[in-house]
Amino acid sequence: MSRAKITLSYNGSAFMGSQQQPNTDNTVMGHLITVLHRLKITATPKASGRTDRGVHATHQVIHVDLPDFWTDLYRLREMLNVQLPPAMRIQRIEFVDEDFHARYSAKRRVYRYVIKEGLGNPFEDNFITFVPSLDRDAIHDAIGCFVGTHDFEFFKKSGNDLEHHTRIIYRAYAYSYKGHFIIVFEGNGFLRSQIRLMVGFLLRISAGKATKEQLIEQLNRVKRHSTDIAPHNGLYLTRIKY
Repeated sequence: MSRAKITLSYNGSAFMGSQQQPNTDNTVMGHLITVLHRLKITATPKASGRTDRGVHATHQVIHVDLPDFWTDLYRLREMLNVQLPPAMRIQRIEFVDEDFHARYSAKRRVYRYVIKEGLGNPFEDNFITFVPSLDRDAIHDAIGCFVGTHDFEFFKKSGNDLEHHTRIIYRAYAYSYKGHFIIVFEGNGFLRSQIRLMVGFLLRISAGKATKEQLIEQLNRVKRHSTDIAPHNGLYLTRIKY
């Protein structure tokens, strides 16, 4: 057996999330496992992490152990792409050391959240969050508060049963690009829906419904001011750093 690292992208609006689920096969991993089995690859693939329903990925990473007869990775990539749904695409497959783990070897994860001012439209609604207006200066001023080591207990979705909520945010910033406003978070890991809750708070600040000082209070677990969660369609997993 040889361990392979698979880098893939997917349109999250086509799936019910990335992880396997007992009540549906329409997940990213569900489709991937089905096709791998057709190609006589029976080892269970492991992903760098899960993405929720409707969340996209441009560079998700998965590892899987290949039988010895699979040595032509270019052919394997082509055969996977022919059989996987059009909303998924394998970008690259490469051999890695046997101790490589897509999740546990990851050092940093990068997410982007894409926002646009104005009315939504049927061509972009699955991929961009539309808002009536944006106070970019207010978001620029507040977003840096997330940088550092924090206990994100007040920025997690209910049902997250992890005992430890401390995460490190290495970078948090926003920029404008071709009419879009893009928020970026880079951290060692994220709790369930943590990024969407952070973006939700920033959007409240942008709308004048919350303040930077309230954000700091919630971040320090002094007082919970908001549980607004930003829509899933604007969120992208964009890079895993090893």
